[in-house]
Amino acid sequence: MDDRKILNPWGEDLIEDYKRLIKKFGISDFKEIKPYYPNPNHLIRRDIVFGHRGFKLVLNSIIKKQKFNVLSGIKPSGPFHLGTLTTAWEIVDFQKQGGNTFYCIADVEAYEDNGIPIKDSFETAVDNVADILALGLDYKKAYIYRQSSEYRVKDLAIEFSRGVTLNMLKAIYGLREFGLYISAMIQVGDILLPQLEDFGGPAPTVIPVGVDQDPHIRLTRDIAKKFKKYNFVPPAATYHKLMRGLDGSDKMSKRNPMSYFTLNEDPQSIRKKIMNAFTGGRNSAAEQRELGGQPHRCNIYDLYKFHFILDDNELKKIYQECINGDILCGECKKIAIDKILNFIEKHNKKKEKFIDIAREILK
Repeated sequence: MDDRKILNPWGEDLIEDYKRLIKKFGISDFKEIKPYYPNPNHLIRRDIVFGHRGFKLVLNSIIKKQKFNVLSGIKPSGPFHLGTLTTAWEIVDFQKQGGNTFYCIADVEAYEDNGIPIKDSFETAVDNVADILALGLDYKKAYIYRQSSEYRVKDLAIEFSRGVTLNMLKAIYGLREFGLYISAMIQVGDILLPQLEDFGGPAPTVIPVGVDQDPHIRLTRDIAKKFKKYNFVPPAATYHKLMRGLDGSDKMSKRNPMSYFTLNEDPQSIRKKIMNAFTGGRNSAAEQRELGGQPHRCNIYDLYKFHFILDDNELKKIYQECINGDILCGECKKIAIDKILNFIEKHNKKKEKFIDIAREILK
């Protein structure tokens, strides 16, 4: 298979042109329904959430305050990082919009993709769950589970495998190790779990993910239509853009530690990475004063835009100061360090209170 013809949910492929993705993979443009979304979060307001698949049914449920589900999850392969944080903002927002909330610890996928034994990923999972609780997820109104312990997910994966051929999987994912195909089938079980009678039966369901996860959504929608006895509503998805690496690389990658930081990281390490981050600055201070900076190329501005400045007016002010040449990159980085470290310090204080709760939930 030519990998340029697919999206790889287990890879680190560069995504340069989101408009091309919309056209090539039949993704719908979120801008068309954005005006109807009540009280949009900062990711929607700033077009970081750029696409969707089948979201109109969910939106209708939000507007009419009718039942809908939201499911997302995390692979327990390490601490919460900046990419994980994007999905976390979304699932918390959908819960606030009234969604019945499901949060999956994808420990089977962590084994198949990263080789992490399930027993070894438990403490990482506890840490991950404590993070999302600190970010505002109400665990009393959520079903939080581990793939390896949820028999219904595994039973669904086994049943749905009867409706899938190797050629179908190769067409969606390319040629992969069979373990990854198995983990994909288990994710189909995750996505359709909220619609079982145990949880109230079929209902519109949204899966907020990065666009590289679209193959899982397409496979699940096909299976939902094929297994008619369940009366599944084909699951919807919202797709967010992926952050570039802090160091100027195309994409944040765990193989490149200077391209990202985690919420558990030592403050001095975070400080160093921000000070070394690639920006949209000019060749000299004089040139920048004259021509202005280029925030659309700047990874510091991306940090503000995705995570660390939620007030749109404050973000616009920084943007304007940059393009006017009123602020230089060194000054901007120092401001970013203060904002980010302050956010992480407050977050980790909240998180400490949830560690025991997270452990009890996962046990």
